Amino acid sequence: MASNRKVLVLPGDGIGPEVMRQVGRVAQWMDRKRIASFDLTEDLVGGAAYDAHGTPLADSTLKAAMAADAVLFGAVGGPKWDNLPFALKPERGLLRLRKEMELFANLRPAMVFEPLIGASTLRPEIVRDLDIMIVRELTGGVYFGEPRGIETLPDGTRRGFNTQVYTTPEIVRVGRVAFELAKKRRGKVTSVEKANVMESGVLWREEMQKLHDTEYREVELAHMYADNCAMQLVRNPKQFDVIVTDNLFGDLLSDCAAMLTGSLGMLPSASLGAADKSGRRKALYEPVHGSAPDIAGKDMANPLASMLSFAMMLRYSFDLGEEATLVERAVQNALKGGVRTSDIMQPGTARVSTTVMGDTLLHELEKLV
Repeated sequence: MASNRKVLVLPGDGIGPEVMRQVGRVAQWMDRKRIASFDLTEDLVGGAAYDAHGTPLADSTLKAAMAADAVLFGAVGGPKWDNLPFALKPERGLLRLRKEMELFANLRPAMVFEPLIGASTLRPEIVRDLDIMIVRELTGGVYFGEPRGIETLPDGTRRGFNTQVYTTPEIVRVGRVAFELAKKRRGKVTSVEKANVMESGVLWREEMQKLHDTEYREVELAHMYADNCAMQLVRNPKQFDVIVTDNLFGDLLSDCAAMLTGSLGMLPSASLGAADKSGRRKALYEPVHGSAPDIAGKDMANPLASMLSFAMMLRYSFDLGEEATLVERAVQNALKGGVRTSDIMQPGTARVSTTVMGDTLLHELEKLV
């Protein structure tokens, strides 16, 4: 089947190559079944790229990412590269990709699969049927604001400083992503900031309200302070549909929401850029988990977060919603069948390897079609 869906695969370090290998098997299965076809190319990023090129992201790899319709990313980092200068650390490769591709909206779903309810630290009735989406602004705010630095004061003490700064266009473009997602979900957006103590929060609240009133009146909008949102996520998470927030609060709240599901090994993410005239967005898809160097190469890693990231790619980059649902149902059915990697083991379930989990997913996909 001919394909113009160009996907750059960057497995990275640690368990990245192992989990991405299973994603590749599913992509090949879809091609064989004539469900969907992809033009897959693979390259290096992170520590692997440093070892080969002396940089965590080669210019040629960045060029390939810019030309691709989507990037599938594994994980980067590990103790082997801990002593590198800051600018050469593996993580800088991912940050450069986000910056150069202008990936300003990070989508972090938090879904609880029925078979994994017992893995959450919260009571089953709190997390059953949980399905929320956190949209984090990814390229602005305190992580990138200027001035920033560490300086020595006249009395010899030191001061560290960072600048929290947002502009109307930065807020509006991520707000639009959140509202558009909500229109296809349950129709509610919760905008999160600290307008009670931060001027940037006041601006965020005002611009989100203005955007709602002029373009998205059909979507319900609520405002919430970030500290209250953190509390509500563990108190009553099902009150939320789409949460949209800035870079700092999004970093914190998305990890909080992640643990509602019981395991970071189950969570996908997408980072999206602006749509061009054809509607195409630059996009990068990656599991939330890290490179887990302690289990790398042992065929123990959970590939399901990468598999669900692949499903997000199908849905958001290629408008293949039915195919994305097919992958998600296969994950659900595999878990119902009682197979588990080490990170999501429960009493009465069978511990399987990364490869066997991949085998199980292919088997479930075959049954579904």
